[in-house]
Order: sequence, then C-alpha cells, then structure tokens
Amino acid sequence: MTNKTSPLAPASTPSLPAIAGVKLATAESNIRYKNRPDLLLATMDEGTQAAGVFTTSLTAAAPVAWCKHILNSGKARAMVVNAGNANAFTGRKGMEAVEYIAQAASANLHCSPEHVYVASTGVIGEPLAYDKIAHAMPNLTSSLNGDAWNQAARSIMTTDTFMKVATVTVKIGDTPVTINGFAKGSGMIAPNMATLLAFVFTDAHIPAPILQEMLAQANTVSFNCITVDGDTSTNDTLLAFATCKAKHVPISSAEDKHIAPFQKALADLLTDLAIQVVKDGEGAQKLITIAVEDAESDKAAYTIAMTIANSPLVKTAIAGEDANWGRIVGAVGRAGENIQQDKITVSIGGITVAKDGARVPDYDETPVNAHMKGQDIHIHVDLGMGKGAATVYTCDLTHGYIDINGSYRS
Repeated sequence: MTNKTSPLAPASTPSLPAIAGVKLATAESNIRYKNRPDLLLATMDEGTQAAGVFTTSLTAAAPVAWCKHILNSGKARAMVVNAGNANAFTGRKGMEAVEYIAQAASANLHCSPEHVYVASTGVIGEPLAYDKIAHAMPNLTSSLNGDAWNQAARSIMTTDTFMKVATVTVKIGDTPVTINGFAKGSGMIAPNMATLLAFVFTDAHIPAPILQEMLAQANTVSFNCITVDGDTSTNDTLLAFATCKAKHVPISSAEDKHIAPFQKALADLLTDLAIQVVKDGEGAQKLITIAVEDAESDKAAYTIAMTIANSPLVKTAIAGEDANWGRIVGAVGRAGENIQQDKITVSIGGITVAKDGARVPDYDETPVNAHMKGQDIHIHVDLGMGKGAATVYTCDLTHGYIDINGSYRS
C-alpha cells in the first residue's frame, strides 16, 4: 500500500449507499501491516442468501475450502476478511485457523459458524495469527454500521494502490433494488473461476440457487475476462449476498423476465470492478482492451484473446509504446485454435495494420504510434471464421511489476 497510486486510477470514487440488512466494520489486527485497518467484518440479517465462485487452483487456500463447504446451505450471516496473510498452503493449521475465526465471529453474533464466510489475502505459506483476529472480534461487532463501505474496501488491500468499489440501482418489476460491490487485486491476476477478492451485496429477494446461477454467468463475462500476469491465485473468491429485504415480485428462476435487468446490472457492476483491478495491475501504465471477433466459437475467441493478453511480448511492446503488431499475430497463431492466415485482420486503435494474411499495402505506422502513447490501448482481431466473439482486459508489463514483486515479502 506504499506504492504510488496507479495513473489509471478513477478520477473519483462513488459513494456506496446503505443496503438494508448489511453492516460493516474494520479494525487493525496487526497480522502483517501496522497502523492500518487490515480486518473486515460484514454482517447480514437472518434470511440472507449466499452464492460464490472460487479459484480452480489445486493449491486453494483454507478459506476457499471453508467457503465452498458452507455454501451448500445457501445461507449467510457474516463474512470475515483479513489482508496480509493468505492462509494458503498452511496444512491442517490453516483450516483450524478458519474454523477458529468462524467460531469467534459466530459467538459474538449468535449465529452458526457455518453461516460465517471467511476470506484471506496476502503472503502464501505463513501460518495465520488467528488469535489476533478473534481478539478484534468484540470491537468489530460493537462498531458495525451500514455506511462503512469505503473503509471495508480499503481494509482488504495489499499491493493495491486504490480501493475498488461500485454501486448500481436497478428495478425488479416496479421495485428498485441496490447492488454494492467492492474488490481487491493488483497482482497474481488471472482468475479462473490473482490475489483477487470480490464481494457483492444486494437487498434483492433472490433465492440462493438462482443467485448462484446469475453470479456464475456474470463472473464469466467479467472477472474471468481479465488478466494482469497470467497467474491464478490460491485465494480467488467472489461472494454475493442477497438480504431479501426488497419487496418485489417473487423470482422463480434465473430466466424469469423480471430478473433480466438485475442480471445485466450485476454483470455490469462486476465488469466495472474487474476493469478497476486491471487498472491497478502492478506497475500498470496502460489499460489494454482486446476484442476477438468472427472466431469459430466464443470459446475459441476467448482463448485467442487471453493468449494475446497474457503474452509478455505483447505487454512489453505496449509498455514501450512500440507498435509491433507481429507479436499480436504470433499470439494468435500459438493459441491452439483453428484459424486461417489469409482471413485474419488486425487493428490497433481502430487502424487496420494487417489484412488477408499480410501487412496492409499502404500501412502508415504514425497514427498507430500515436495511439500507443495513450493510456487506453485497443486491439481488434477479426478471424473471418464464424460468429464467435470475446473481449478481455489486461495491462502493460513494466519494470514496476518486477519492483513490486521482487520485494513483496519485505
């Protein structure tokens, strides 16, 4: 958190409104960081429904295993999040720490430990001082309020240079409902559900199975479409909580016509947060949007787009403001998807640089170089193969990434 604020940081931070049934509080536990809040407690009223999507890493952290286990109930009363220690690859003691934290929270909130979700972010492989978290629980409980959204977002930061928050109001039927969200992530970002945590709260009345289906769909077009460095974290966790306080028409399925605006709003909010994560990529100076169209399938388009996005050669060329479109073509070719060279068109900043399998005859690099000097870089690849499409987001790879990660534990 001592890093200089990303040049891509939003000019302003939205103010998140209170959501009926949700309260938050933060505290200093001194697990790793000193003189800053590093611990979050969020509580939800009885009847709150829960959904979650998690890392697919086979070395997933203990909090991930715990959340996946208790998610079967679809119920939630609280969430505890700590920054500075991932509680990952910590053996049996890691799960003991999670269970201890859940029990400490439940004792103060008078609920079941299996309705308390736990998430962690930070250094991998170090035992978590869970006694410090338990010790802070009474003070957290007594300081809960409905307006501490920005404090909550700030408390879970590690190498982040700015907090990431978003809010939207949408109608289900004729009833307005609110969705608030906040996230953290800066490095180790290639979600496959970096270290990435994201939490969403709404007053909508949505049963857990439907919320789960909508969250998974929204995640597919948001967090799963970003990458900073190609490294999937042990701790990736996206949780959604619906307090069911809003009095709207009953929702019986994810295909219910009344829920469509909510589904779009949820996807838009998660995409907003996901792009904020990319904008805070460690050492990032440029946001890169990569659109692949006319592939054989959406899956093929996604694979090709992510191959471009994760290419160190592409990312360093953009960092150096070098319009080396050959690196893009190289990434397309090694993605492993079916393509035909003579059908490929590549554009940078809306300017066609290659078409029909070769550089355009009248190619002028001057406007492309001008585009490369900006902060928002746009790459478009048309494969001429079908109707598949995907858009993903990444950032450039600068020496700042090395500086941050070379001294992360110090």
